[in-house]
Amino acid sequence: MTRLSVNINKVATLRNARGGDNPNVVQVAKDAERFGAEGITIHPRPDERHITTKDVYDLKEVVTTEFNIEGYPDDRFLRILEEVRPEQATLVPDPPHVLTSNAGWDTIKHEKKLSKIIDKIKSMGIRTSIFVEPNMDIIEGASKVGADRIELYTEMYATGYRGNPSKAVLSYKQAAERAYSLGLGINAGHDLDLTNLKFLKQELPNLDEVSIGHALFCDALYLGLENTIQLYLRELK
Repeated sequence: MTRLSVNINKVATLRNARGGDNPNVVQVAKDAERFGAEGITIHPRPDERHITTKDVYDLKEVVTTEFNIEGYPDDRFLRILEEVRPEQATLVPDPPHVLTSNAGWDTIKHEKKLSKIIDKIKSMGIRTSIFVEPNMDIIEGASKVGADRIELYTEMYATGYRGNPSKAVLSYKQAAERAYSLGLGINAGHDLDLTNLKFLKQELPNLDEVSIGHALFCDALYLGLENTIQLYLRELK
């Protein structure tokens, strides 16, 4: 079964647009779990343009499913992990100015750096996942640096799906098969929605988890959060 982790960054973006505490990030996380979400994902960037450092600690007190914290593994991020101890840390190669995650790690070029960081995170008892593109050498590199899972960066799949779904998913299917053979867990995220999610799940039978935020909350504007989460869960069955 593929777990649905709801990324609540967009809720914090909306709150921060006006200041104050509406919508309340903690309440949305609690409601998302109550409506069926099997995890909560956040990405506390250094500029705090959506999730703030305070949000991280507040959410730790209420998340009862799986807490997944994404981020670039600098000293600040590692300090948060050590103090909060989420179930999963997803490492992304984003520099601070990037709007959203738009590339995966080069696990070959950064092998020594990633190995050291992952050893440190795993010593905290936290599962590690690395954000990567569907490239065989990169997948094998993820295994060498000691990651527990990969998170496939699915923007290329989502873009290609509109024209040729089978072609769009092929490299992801091959990458997932290779990752599974190496003993890596498989997550996926970026631009997944109610249009393309079911096909990805069908083609990647060993998919452990998807992290979805932007599209899910866009749908929730029209469909309501509870109904939207149920619809996404249905696509994953």
